[in-house]
Amino acid sequence: MKLIVAIIKPFKLDEVRQALWEIGVQGMTVTEVKGFGRQKGHTELYRGAEYVVDFLPKMKVEVAVTTALLEQATEAIEKSANTGRIGDGKIFVFDLERAIRIRTGEIDTAAI
Repeated sequence: MKLIVAIIKPFKLDEVRQALWEIGVQGMTVTEVKGFGRQKGHTELYRGAEYVVDFLPKMKVEVAVTTALLEQATEAIEKSANTGRIGDGKIFVFDLERAIRIRTGEIDTAAI
């Protein structure tokens, strides 16, 4: 089992969700986050004063998948989140040692 963590632009969330749904991923966790990478932020003007916005709004999508579904899931995220512009985000993949469904006690792949 693997845990995929993707940091994406907020307006791409629905496309990513739909792409994952189409390949059979039934659940995900989404968190509103702020951060920066090569995009570095930008300056804005508010009431005549210029200030730097270092941390940009992003969405963090977490998905647990079977190892067999890993390539399809990462490809679905990559294609649906891509705008071709700086700041599209990153995808991280971690080994998932154990998953337990609290309601039923199902373990590992049965739990996801």
